[in-house]
Amino acid sequence: MIVVLTAEAEADIEQITTYVAEQSPQSALKLVRELRARCESLADAPRGYPLVPRYEDHGIRRRPFGNYLIFYRVGADTIEVIHVLHGARDYERLLFPED
Repeated sequence: MIVVLTAEAEADIEQITTYVAEQSPQSALKLVRELRARCESLADAPRGYPLVPRYEDHGIRRRPFGNYLIFYRVGADTIEVIHVLHGARDYERLLFPED
């Protein structure tokens, strides 16, 4: 399967990198590499992480990585990474605004 990062996920990674780089540019570079690697590795086991509780009908799964959560949806041929967010953020409001 092919892993595709949405524009929103790319923007999330950029914001995370910018924030961390203010404290440590080296840590930011390492973190962005690891986040991208975790996204890419979703292809190894697309359904290996659980659906977001209470929102199973949306088909969005969540993979934890350190303090971050990678939200994605499995399609027929692709895995679409929707957002990459810090675990302390109110992700429900961002992912499911109409619910």
